[in-house]
Amino acid sequence: MNDFSELEAELRELRPAAPSPELALRIERSLASAHSTTPAAGILPRPKRARLNWFTLGIGVATAAAAILFLARPDVERSTPAGPTIATATPPISAPIVSTDRRLVPDGVTRVVYGQRDEGLVFPSDGGEPVRRLRARSQETLQWRDRQTGASLRVSYPTEEVELIPVSGQ
Repeated sequence: MNDFSELEAELRELRPAAPSPELALRIERSLASAHSTTPAAGILPRPKRARLNWFTLGIGVATAAAAILFLARPDVERSTPAGPTIATATPPISAPIVSTDRRLVPDGVTRVVYGQRDEGLVFPSDGGEPVRRLRARSQETLQWRDRQTGASLRVSYPTEEVELIPVSGQ
């Protein structure tokens, strides 16, 4: 049937030989000498330091920066007004304002914008088209001058301007 059956039977009967006493003596001597002398001549290996994975650190920093920008939401769609926004001065008005005994004439108007913000889309309650609401806070100063004495009068008051800009859905 099987040509290898005799060989297999012989292999099953084989047993390993016992180690010689000379081998055990040589192993014992080498183990004893390994403790007395070190192959590194007394220099101990360095302890392993924690290595910094720069790729993982870069991904973490980039993710943190993206999260900060996402949460901060800088207003990149801010529209710039057509005219100057810091301060404007109008020429003197020629119509005089009559006081009780002196004549005060308008000398100028100054408007300083100190806060402008885009409040986003507003949906009217009546179901009309949405509008974008822009709010500007400023301070206006009116000045009058008495031509005879050179005295001046200044009046300042804060203003808030709300501008609604229609938004088309096209």
